Amino acid sequence: MSQTFLALTRNATDMDWLQSALVPVGQVLSAGRGSLDELLSLVDATSASILFIGLDRDNLTTQSSLIEGMVEARPLLAIVALGDGLDNHLVLNAMRAGARDFIAYGARASEVAGLARRLTKRLPSVPPVWQGERMTAIFTRDQGGDSALVATHLAMAMQAAGQRTLLLDLGLPAADSLGLLGLESTFFFGDALRNLRRLDTSLISSAFAKHAQGLSILACAEHGDALESASAAEIYLLLGAFNQSFQQIVVNLAGQPDSEALRILLNRSSHVLWLCDQSVPGARRNLSLLNFWRDAGLKLDHVQLLVDRYLKGVAPDAKALGETFDLAVYGVLPFCPEARLNAKNLGQSLYETAPREKVSQTLRQLGEALIGHEHEAHTGWFRRWSGRP
Repeated sequence: MSQTFLALTRNATDMDWLQSALVPVGQVLSAGRGSLDELLSLVDATSASILFIGLDRDNLTTQSSLIEGMVEARPLLAIVALGDGLDNHLVLNAMRAGARDFIAYGARASEVAGLARRLTKRLPSVPPVWQGERMTAIFTRDQGGDSALVATHLAMAMQAAGQRTLLLDLGLPAADSLGLLGLESTFFFGDALRNLRRLDTSLISSAFAKHAQGLSILACAEHGDALESASAAEIYLLLGAFNQSFQQIVVNLAGQPDSEALRILLNRSSHVLWLCDQSVPGARRNLSLLNFWRDAGLKLDHVQLLVDRYLKGVAPDAKALGETFDLAVYGVLPFCPEARLNAKNLGQSLYETAPREKVSQTLRQLGEALIGHEHEAHTGWFRRWSGRP
């Protein structure tokens, strides 16, 4: 099972060395600025088993105090010090502060990975705080389209089914979900990152946009909220904060360029619905990125295809698309262009403006299926629609 490790290193070169050495064991995340409060929150959010802390003579007192604080607050966390192996003063201070072990910078990868395996085997099994079982991601390589409409309606279906739901709209163009529902907001994704320490239930309730039916929405601002600029630590802390307030999260990532933050959100989701239509050029663009990620070794076994704006009788059909992408087809959404356009122009949901349209009923069924409601009904409906046995 892949492990998550945190690291405070002197520079990016040391972080690259550590990440390369631990590839066979798990992923290494940068621990941000390294304050005690931030580290404690990050350990809880990631369920990290080992914290690597780099030591140097100039900051040894502060670094030793940090180790002592972490040992006292999280005794089950294994702390490994990094530093000059020839400096006995660093080694002694690390052991006195409570570090489990010491590794010299530049040590062999097999030595580092072996230590990590030994430490994790000795540690008791602790269930992760955030397992991603309640987050659904919508992704496509292309900007625009109806990704925001799809994500918004899936989230609304979950909310209507009695689940406290957040729509995290990070798709491009920015904040389309707010326009779709006729809402405005003064608090955006970038604001949430800047206020991570204050991001509790009270702030979420007062600052996030909210639809009349109870759905909470946090979107990107049109300028200055680039997802790729968010660090791994910030993403994990953000998810940890959301975990305290919401039972379900739907995150729209459509059009986002490849980045560490994007990959983390996709990896932490239990369901990833890759949105595509019957356009051959669009399918080629998306397939190119999918194959690139496959070659890079990304975990993609939780990715399924969702075919949008579907027209029966037009090639390629849903079955051909699924075979081309080598993905299971989660569902298909009928085009219904008049209903979609009318809802957008009115700033209301399809559930309000066209509740009997096939696209509205399908979106509700898919949203309920994602949280386990009516799963058998959804499966039977798709089989009847697709003609599968």
